[in-house]
Amino acid sequence: MNAPASTSAFDPAAWFASRGWTPFPFQQATWQSIIAGDSGLLHASTGSGKTWAIWLAALARFGAKKIEPSPLKRTRMSAPKLTVIWITPMRALAADTAKALAEPIESAQLDWTLSLRTGDTSSSERAAQERRLPTALITTPESLTLMLSKATQQDALAGARMVVVDEWHELIGNKRGVQLQLALARLRKLNPALQIWGLSATLGNIDLARDVLLAGAPGRVVQGDIGKPLLIDTLLPPRLERFPWAGHLGIAMLPQVIDAIEDAGTTLVFLNTRSQAELWYQALLNARPDWAGLIAVHHGSLDREVRDWVEASLKAGTLKAVVCTSSLDLGVDFVPVERVLQIGSPKGVARALQRAGRSGHQPGRTSRLTMVPTHSMELVEAAAARHAIATGHLETRLPPNKPLDVLVQHLVTIALGTGFTPPELLAEVRTAWSYQALTAEEWEWALGFVRQGGSALTAYPEYRRVEPDEAGIWRVPDAALARRHRSNIGTIVSDASMVVQYMGGARLGTVEEGFIARLAPGDAFLFGGRMLELIRVHEMTALVRLAKKSKGAVPRWQGGRMSFSTELADAMVEQLELAAAGEFAGPEMQAVAPLLQVQQDWSAIPTRNTLLAEVWHSREGNHLFLYPFAGRHVHLGLASLLGWRVGQHQPATFSIAVNDYGFELLTSADVDWPALLTPELLSDEHLLEDVLHSLNAGELAQRRFREIARISGLVFQGHPGSGGGKSARQLQASSSLFYEVFRKHDPSNLLLTQAQTEVLRQELETTRLQDSLQRMQGQALNIQRVQRPTPLGFPLLIERFRESMSSEKLADRIARLVATLERAASGEADPSIDAHAAVMFMAPDMPKKQARSGGRRARPKRVFGHTRG
Repeated sequence: MNAPASTSAFDPAAWFASRGWTPFPFQQATWQSIIAGDSGLLHASTGSGKTWAIWLAALARFGAKKIEPSPLKRTRMSAPKLTVIWITPMRALAADTAKALAEPIESAQLDWTLSLRTGDTSSSERAAQERRLPTALITTPESLTLMLSKATQQDALAGARMVVVDEWHELIGNKRGVQLQLALARLRKLNPALQIWGLSATLGNIDLARDVLLAGAPGRVVQGDIGKPLLIDTLLPPRLERFPWAGHLGIAMLPQVIDAIEDAGTTLVFLNTRSQAELWYQALLNARPDWAGLIAVHHGSLDREVRDWVEASLKAGTLKAVVCTSSLDLGVDFVPVERVLQIGSPKGVARALQRAGRSGHQPGRTSRLTMVPTHSMELVEAAAARHAIATGHLETRLPPNKPLDVLVQHLVTIALGTGFTPPELLAEVRTAWSYQALTAEEWEWALGFVRQGGSALTAYPEYRRVEPDEAGIWRVPDAALARRHRSNIGTIVSDASMVVQYMGGARLGTVEEGFIARLAPGDAFLFGGRMLELIRVHEMTALVRLAKKSKGAVPRWQGGRMSFSTELADAMVEQLELAAAGEFAGPEMQAVAPLLQVQQDWSAIPTRNTLLAEVWHSREGNHLFLYPFAGRHVHLGLASLLGWRVGQHQPATFSIAVNDYGFELLTSADVDWPALLTPELLSDEHLLEDVLHSLNAGELAQRRFREIARISGLVFQGHPGSGGGKSARQLQASSSLFYEVFRKHDPSNLLLTQAQTEVLRQELETTRLQDSLQRMQGQALNIQRVQRPTPLGFPLLIERFRESMSSEKLADRIARLVATLERAASGEADPSIDAHAAVMFMAPDMPKKQARSGGRRARPKRVFGHTRG
């Protein structure tokens, strides 16, 4: 078929002028770079016009032309072949991006076609794409990799002349980003002249991000600074608590939150966990029943149709507020949103900035982020986040180092596509940034693993996934193995979930299988903003109906506790140092001044140059409170490490409590902390060995192995939509069996090594732990013997007690302890009596094995008393 007559090559500047817009300098710079044939990374704030900077230049660079005569006549077969691949990290973003990219094509009547290829793409559209791909294809890393598993699709992809990776900051630091690196390595081999551009925001290491994306090839960095107005403020609590604990303000801030929502057109209310989002949505609805239909809840466990409705309503401006999680962090364009509320700490500077950008999502409009503290110390975090954003101190994101599970999956994918010869594919894989240092031994192991499952699985045919043919080309020999692999391509390994569905009705979403397993028919639980009653469980589906009860359980999803970033921690300590010098700048620091004054009077305020340690003796035993400000995960490692090392000098049993600011070690033994807190105790020598001794790293690695087993193809979750998916117990049992088999019969298996490495680097953050130890060694140790828990030590006591008490009993005892400490702070209490008596009020009076708060296990004590070696 002949193409319609085409005239008038596309001009980005003219298109802007036709809409009455003036391009920003960074947009013009991007147009010039792309048209000149450069690759690079565009880094600019959310809502600044990054998409137009890249897309309009692509239309001009590759000759998009106007179709004459009108009306527009454009078909897939008559349009130019595949030219641009646009990668997005989320399906929801794909649909929104498609609408944005279609706008200049339609308004300028260009000859390009555009379509999506994601997990939501219909079978008819996939069949059409098999015949001919559109000029511009919007897809995800997983769908692109799936296309590479088909030889016919690889031939079509070879014609692509440009790849655009949207939201690169969301991919660079995880295995999805590594999967994309390998896909880009294949596309560069198919077309060495391929242009690659990334779009990103909120990155602290822009040059490295560019280098990872371009595999070290030359490329531009375009920094988009448009001076977009940004307002960050804080809702101050009506009454400051001098002895706070995590989350205790919470719903107490509801009236101020309601007023803030009332004052704005449309508001996003961000929370850090899905369970908190459910609770806050219900609280808002209970307080303002007239808002029914005007507010909604949005998180990743809700059904796609529910989320689509919320997003469409947001865009239309028909919702007053949406209570949400990170599911709305990324670049879907919600123009009506005027204000963002962040309930609790954002945990990171970049996350706060990213969420701020969800409001005022247009150039020139003000983005407004309002922090809502859930305890008094979060006022300091709010002040710190605002200062860090103002000074540009954002978090860096580092790519994983040669994850072999992703490599193994990629080998099978390429074998399924065109097949490969090992020397050629090794050279290609090493062009991906994460595999630059891949050794010959690691490569040979990976080849052996896909060929015969390694030395332990040689006898099992299902693990002979790739074999060389007579010509020496490695291919997948079996159609069933091919189907199985294509069904499980990807690196997203979610916790085993169960569908929640009305009896005979619509799907509502998914919750973790373990949560439903704890419920009995007739029990109520809160989900999707509704109180539901469980009727029965059938084939991994929880069948429910609306409950008549007003209270019920709240699902808790794994991964709910975010890591406190180094950049936010450093900014927070800087604010505390100013307070120690008597400087309280800004409304947050002025509000928290009474708390910090008590901390100063009873102990000291941490600074950048001092490491504060508080030693206290109560009837429970000897307490050490240490405040490195390194985040919860690092503090767990530090507390366990110090306990282990103390145990080398004397046997001791420790109870541990941690939060983002510090940790507590409690023992009944007589411990001379001032004598033990030496540079040797805080040394980073023998760090990995001591960490492995002090924590149950073997159990952690076995849990981690489940993800690795899934990605590497050892464990098969089932074909999508088949109803035969494995349960969490089945998946865990399967991966655990492999783990034990490898450990006993193939101990050199590199997937075992990877599991341990990922536990150390990601879960225990040993790199950050080592940095923390080195920093602590350079600080002056400030040991304070205190007579009672200080405002910084108090929340650590509560962290320990809440592990073994019901919430009702805990609240009652906290009230007594707070009253005692408040009397002491006001000079009314006898510290030699009340401080000890108050803690005894808190001491758990229930069996240690089973707590009463929802069946949670009490935190085990750690016994240290062995010598190294």
